[in-house]
Amino acid sequence: MQAVFKHEIRHFFAHLTGYLIIGLFLLISGLFLWALKGPFNILENGFADLGGFYQLTPLIFLFLIPAITMRSFAEEKRTGTFETLMIKPVTTWEIVIGKFLGSACLLLLALIPTLTYIWTLDSLVVDNNSLDLGVLLSIYLGIFLLGLAYIAIGLFLSAIAQNQVVAFLLTLVCCWLVYTGLNSMASLFSGSIYTIISSLGMKFHLETMALGVISLSDIVYFASLIGLFLYLTFVRLKTDRP
Repeated sequence: MQAVFKHEIRHFFAHLTGYLIIGLFLLISGLFLWALKGPFNILENGFADLGGFYQLTPLIFLFLIPAITMRSFAEEKRTGTFETLMIKPVTTWEIVIGKFLGSACLLLLALIPTLTYIWTLDSLVVDNNSLDLGVLLSIYLGIFLLGLAYIAIGLFLSAIAQNQVVAFLLTLVCCWLVYTGLNSMASLFSGSIYTIISSLGMKFHLETMALGVISLSDIVYFASLIGLFLYLTFVRLKTDRP
């Protein structure tokens, strides 16, 4: 697993992919949150909070994370290194977890610089008020878990796709469906049916965590989603091993 993880990290930063992903994320989020006028602009909403950040980031991730995961297996199939990977003396689970941790590390490196947003917000607070660090922690945890779920979905779809473009598009559509598509479908209903369908989507749980509430049900939801798609990736790769 360690060898697969190191290989992923080396690939990200040897081919500028990692720098490009991190740079694009910081550029897009910075522009929408601080420079461009719109619903995500923190300076325009009149409140010192990261409401725009937690609403914008999942949308940015819809494009950036598929760009990270699309090459995980689909590119190796194209270049012919997939067969070499399958005969290496590592277990299928070690391959899956190593690939997952490599992408998760890149996600974490992209989020760390945005902690400066908290410092900026704190400098904007007046009247001796202070930021609610509990809410900020909950927002970052929710965004990180959502990103991990996107990665798990992307790995599975990269494993079943035959090329990177297909893997990218499938991941984008599937992540959109699980993030906000189910919530849109739920709006067609009311009462308990609305609650059940909307609770199956990531947006429902992220919005709960954005209120500063870290509940066990939200953690279990994201952990289950991540575990499900990692298991599906394992099953798919298992069929390809000699």
